[in-house]
Amino acid sequence: MTDSILLPDYQPAPGLLRDKIILVTGAGDGIGKTASLTFAAHGATVILLGRTIAKLEAVYDQIEAAGGAKPAIIPMNFEGATEQDYVEIHNVLEQEFGRLDGLLHNAAELGPRTPIANYGLEAWQKVMTVNVTAPFQLTKAVLPLLKQAPSASVVFTSSGVGRKGHAYWGGYAVSKAASDNLMETLADEMDGLPGPRVNALNPGPVRTRMRATAFPAEDPATVTDAQAVMSAYLYLMGDDSIGVNGKLFDAQATR
Repeated sequence: MTDSILLPDYQPAPGLLRDKIILVTGAGDGIGKTASLTFAAHGATVILLGRTIAKLEAVYDQIEAAGGAKPAIIPMNFEGATEQDYVEIHNVLEQEFGRLDGLLHNAAELGPRTPIANYGLEAWQKVMTVNVTAPFQLTKAVLPLLKQAPSASVVFTSSGVGRKGHAYWGGYAVSKAASDNLMETLADEMDGLPGPRVNALNPGPVRTRMRATAFPAEDPATVTDAQAVMSAYLYLMGDDSIGVNGKLFDAQATR
């Protein structure tokens, strides 16, 4: 596996993402919500994909209230999605936009924190479906639209436990290792061809609901706010990262 790279401080230009169409999964909460608001603030039209319509509508309203380009909402539960559901996403986006400039794979399922010996098959399959199969299916479905854009970017969400497994991280750790490999495989296939650049970003410890579930005894005040890592997401989505492909990045120094 490729060594990870710590992204230095990056100062995005105003309007960095102007006129770009960017799809964000898990857009209703946590990093996905913050990324959606940030992309919109830098000029993008954001497509908000998630399973809870009320949360997506709240993000939609925030973007509009801030004067951002009118976003779009795609409600979808990856756990129960069929192949045809992904085809329909492609069809809707093709009809409405004709291309896709960016795709952020942010949605994730933590699963139980338990030894492998106690890990239930149903829980394992759910984690794999949401964290590996869904990004595969979604990327495959929208790849023709990404190829229609002049400089498209696909960003997978990585994790430290995907690069080095740790006890009790079970399906989540395994799924993130698979996600990193999926990124590298797709990036290698795209290398030198017309199409998107493909990279992965490990946000590191960020103050989210999932983080609180994984570390219930942790003081949230000691954890980085999502806004603090957004420059890394902007770098990978914006044109300053053109030519960067197949890399694993860290938004924060390992601690």
